[in-house]
Amino acid sequence: MANPLLEHWDTPFETPPFHLIEPAYFKPAIEEAIRSATEEINSIAENSEPASFDNTVGALERSAELLGRITLILYNLNSADTSKEIQAAAQDSAPLLSRFSNDITLNATLFKRIKAVWDQRDSLALCTEDKMLLEKKYRSFLLGGALLDDSKKARFREISEELSKLTLKFEENVLEETNAFELQLTDKDNLAGLPRDVVNQAAAEASNRKKEGWVFTLNYPSYIPFMQYSEKRELREKMLKAYTSRAFHGNERDNRSLVVSIVNYRLEMAKMLGFRNFAEMILGDRMADTPEKVQKFLEDLFKESHKGALRDLRNIEEFASGMGHHEGIERWDWAYYSEKLKKAMFKIDDEVLKPYFSLDKAREAVFVLASKLYGLSFRENKGIPVYNDEVHVWEVFDNHNEILAILYLDFHPRKGKNGGAWMTAFREQKIINGRRIIPLISVVSNFARPSLDKPSLLTFTELTTFLHEFGHALHGMLSQCRWESLSGTSVARDFVELPSQIMENWAFEQEWLDTWAEHYETGEKIPGEYVQRIKEASAFNEGYACDRQLGFAFLDMAWHKITQPVTGNIEEIEAAALEKTELFPKIKTSNMSCSFTHLFGGGYAAGYYGYKWAEVLDADAFSLFREKGIFNREIARSFRENILEKGGSDKPMNLYLKFRGKEPTMDAFLERSGLKLTSSP
Repeated sequence: MANPLLEHWDTPFETPPFHLIEPAYFKPAIEEAIRSATEEINSIAENSEPASFDNTVGALERSAELLGRITLILYNLNSADTSKEIQAAAQDSAPLLSRFSNDITLNATLFKRIKAVWDQRDSLALCTEDKMLLEKKYRSFLLGGALLDDSKKARFREISEELSKLTLKFEENVLEETNAFELQLTDKDNLAGLPRDVVNQAAAEASNRKKEGWVFTLNYPSYIPFMQYSEKRELREKMLKAYTSRAFHGNERDNRSLVVSIVNYRLEMAKMLGFRNFAEMILGDRMADTPEKVQKFLEDLFKESHKGALRDLRNIEEFASGMGHHEGIERWDWAYYSEKLKKAMFKIDDEVLKPYFSLDKAREAVFVLASKLYGLSFRENKGIPVYNDEVHVWEVFDNHNEILAILYLDFHPRKGKNGGAWMTAFREQKIINGRRIIPLISVVSNFARPSLDKPSLLTFTELTTFLHEFGHALHGMLSQCRWESLSGTSVARDFVELPSQIMENWAFEQEWLDTWAEHYETGEKIPGEYVQRIKEASAFNEGYACDRQLGFAFLDMAWHKITQPVTGNIEEIEAAALEKTELFPKIKTSNMSCSFTHLFGGGYAAGYYGYKWAEVLDADAFSLFREKGIFNREIARSFRENILEKGGSDKPMNLYLKFRGKEPTMDAFLERSGLKLTSSP
């Protein structure tokens, strides 16, 4: 039986032929691709010629291309459009891929050649990008166990294969727990306070599930507005407890044991490699390259943000008391009273703004923004295969009408899709024989679907989310790197959020909003006073928001700075990590760690601090746009040439200095956030 995963793809731009791919094809295709790649690796290791950059480092980088394209499809589908069959294929393939990865880094003959190139690096006259590739490959071998003795190598293999399965299982459990919950309401009185379009969406969800009344879920377009607007406090409590207790129910989907196993395996691996803990192992190539630097950054930021958080809590308590709420503020009260206070203070809320932010208009506006800044144009291509009928695809061109990338957009929630929003790639950019291979970039989100009487309308937060992920997409699409493993978003984890977070700034600028934000019914342009209120409200509850993000980062570091295996229950460890940032009474049925996919399923372990780190960078970088003009093509050209096109081809600070001309400071961040800080990263 022919397997399309192993064949040439006779599709536009050799895009994945999703219409031909079945879950059963993945494991045999991966097995065959591993066999082929192993032959390539062995030929590199056994080359009789002296080791050189080209015949060893470059050859290794160019190997296993077939395997890479297959696994990108499998794991992207497992996140965006999964099924039991795809999940099984991912689980079956994980140990095979881990074993193959270990076969490379634990290959003593191959490492000898890599080290030979590394040892003569200063005399090779390599360009900056080649130096970065050599450094990345050499470090990957060190972290892959190349210096271990045979007995430790065997144990290293066991750990890495087990981790590959456990992290997948963690994500599966969170997705299943998210999908398993529904709040069905049949009494109209229980809809009090909810906006009409939220109610309509819930009615459509009930109809889809063949149920009466209205159904609310834990997907963001349902969960967030319910928590903001429902007047039924007991129902808000029910929803919040359902959300915060995912994979923490003592059932077959409980992630407690997985958290313990994952952090203990990571610790064992780090110690085996000579590090004190996993964080020390991971941070070696970051801008903040030690746990101590990360901890200092977090503590410095906390000193100032916590004052703001306590101020924000007092404001909410006083406001709620004025509305007749005389009990303490619980976690399920925060979004509700925050939204009401925000509206009272700034005369603005999501329901006022959403009519001006239709998804289709926003998508077109983001495209036009990319054109204004970087000269890009977008043409939809309905002939490119997609993995789900809801996905739309665009060809992306530069100002010389040369194709740069393919962009997939997948906007709406469904049963087989993880929550949240992300950017990924089905193929990374690279250069082969002087020819640029265009990247296949995908932006995935969970925005509300259109209803019978309304288009899909975005909240302001969703608008910034779209801009954020599109910033990542630009990083991937504009990449001009020679080597695939350095291209696009393949940069230090605490630098990767700069291109995404800087894009969020345009959402606050009237000069941009005036170009597209119109009421979907009347065509009225968004009033200038609304935009002014958006800007005035931008620092609303920023102390609380900063504290909350810092809490997540403290929790991340708590799990990955351990120096002894975890033996106690995870609730106590989590509570201790979050204590300083916690503003609300503890909920016994809730646990953050059990659903923290960034840490235990994604790639942010020991790196969650990077979101706040990058906020400092993005505020500093955007201050230059604000000074010179938010559509200034010269500043945009510099950002494109020095940041977006460069990927990981140079050290992050070097790239930033070339763009900005100086190191970043906290000043712009402090001004934007309303926090009074004196420290800087």
